[in-house]
Order: sequence, then structure tokens, then C-alpha cells
Amino acid sequence: MLKVENIDVSYGDLQVLWDVSFEVNEGQIVALVGANGAGKSTTLKTISGILRPTSGSIRFLDQRLNQIPAHKIIDHGIAHVPEGRRLFPEMSGRT
Repeated sequence: MLKVENIDVSYGDLQVLWDVSFEVNEGQIVALVGANGAGKSTTLKTISGILRPTSGSIRFLDQRLNQIPAHKIIDHGIAHVPEGRRLFPEMSGRT
């Protein structure tokens, strides 16, 4: 379903991710865990198109996401919503 293959990501000249690969299959629940500065947010920003990998590929349902602008990636059901920003404080998590 989601396949991240050998991505490298940089902020300008500073490379922060090297050769990251993983797959998430349909029905799986996955957590990305690590220390501060380990690359969790960078990985998620790259999947959602906010950042672009300098190499490697990201595929979702066999479509290559890293060739699509971020505002179009959301059409595939993928979005980046940082925790703790209180963007909508009057809204609850209830449906």
C-alpha cells in the first residue's frame, strides 16, 4: 500500500535521512518511533510532499508520490497534521 524505498532527504546542503526504506501494507498499524532529531518528522513531511527526497521513491497504491505536488497528494488521502499546534482548539476529536 505505502512503500518508501531508499529515500535520502536534505535540508539544503545538510543531509538528514539516508537510505530509509519501509512498507506499510493494507490493514497494518505502524508507529514511527525514535529520539528527538532521529528523522521522524522529516520522514512524514517527505511522504506528504512537504519535503522532496533527493533520491529514492515513495509509492502509495502503486502511484509514485514523490512526483506529485503536496497539494495533490492530499487527494490520495495522505496529509501531514502536526500534533500540538492547537490549530482548531474549539474542535474535539469526536465524530
